[in-house]
Amino acid sequence: MDPAASPLALRRVTLGLLLLLLLGLAYLVLQPFLASVAWATILGFTSWPLYERLRGRMPGHASVAALLMTVAMALTFMLPALWLGVLLRNELVHALAEAGARLSAGALQLPDALARLPLLGGMLQDLLRDLSSAQVATRLRAAPWSAQAAEQAFALLGGAGRNAAKFGFALLTLFFVYRDGERGLRQARAVFRHLLGPRVDAYLQAGADMTRAVLWGLLVTALVQGLFAGLGYWWAGLAAPVLLAAVTALFALAPFGTPLVWVPAVLWLFAQGRVGAGVGLLLWGLLVVSWVDNLVRPLVISGSTRAPFVLVVFGVLGGLAAFGLVGMFLGPVVLAVLLAVWREWLDESRLDRAGHGVEATPHAAPHATPPGGPPSHDDAS
Repeated sequence: MDPAASPLALRRVTLGLLLLLLLGLAYLVLQPFLASVAWATILGFTSWPLYERLRGRMPGHASVAALLMTVAMALTFMLPALWLGVLLRNELVHALAEAGARLSAGALQLPDALARLPLLGGMLQDLLRDLSSAQVATRLRAAPWSAQAAEQAFALLGGAGRNAAKFGFALLTLFFVYRDGERGLRQARAVFRHLLGPRVDAYLQAGADMTRAVLWGLLVTALVQGLFAGLGYWWAGLAAPVLLAAVTALFALAPFGTPLVWVPAVLWLFAQGRVGAGVGLLLWGLLVVSWVDNLVRPLVISGSTRAPFVLVVFGVLGGLAAFGLVGMFLGPVVLAVLLAVWREWLDESRLDRAGHGVEATPHAAPHATPPGGPPSHDDAS
């Protein structure tokens, strides 16, 4: 055994442990900002073509172009949110007032068809009776409810403040993603090439394609479903169609999430005795709103990435459960890279089997072999 090999191996082990320790400490330091960094990376990547156009019109001013693009992205999210918030506030007040008036007047009655259902009809009728008589109980429990409402209001404000801070950090990170993104990508690619070889390009491309496809698939599907659902709510005569449409679009970000909004709306119509409107909204939700999810999302995502739709669904749902909202992108990306690795291994396995088959039957065409022998695989490659 070479005496010099032992200190060298010890030094490598020490450096490896030190690197793991530093990575762990870096994760603890950066963990509060990882979601903001992930969102900034996703937004920067998907909007990169627009930034390249802007930077092309401002040669030598990459920082100014990055700042303008960051401000544009901030306004893209903030202005619609403010407009929608003002609009929804008025409709929410109107909807709550109408619901309170109907509950206090006892105007909610189950249709006879629902009331005659075994077990379920009685349970629903008892629930409506309790809701209708809740106004009297509310006066007796006003003080505890007030305290709970105050605590929930403070918690809501705290959550809004944290989300605003994360949004600010995401915008700050987005500026540097625009300005230094190309250099960071080159460095990351160099490191991954050193570790994994040239095959890393296929993995990065798979992740990039899936990120772009998931983003556009989620947004397009959510907007279309919210629009069609809003038309259904407006036709059914519900009090706050814009509010319900916005909530439906939000739930549509998760696969098969829209029934969590339009099904309660259907039940509300049935409870009011408006059976025709309830049946119409039920059919609209089943045949139009839900089928948009089944058609648009797989068309956009699976068609762009050649990934099975069920794999995309599992990636979105599993990513949501594991990483929160940003997991809608991280989950499918992880599965897309795994699928790229799987396909690469399959291709290598086919090449290996083909190579063994050629070597096993060299006598298949002896007259076609030149005097110098068959060309080597190295020359062919």
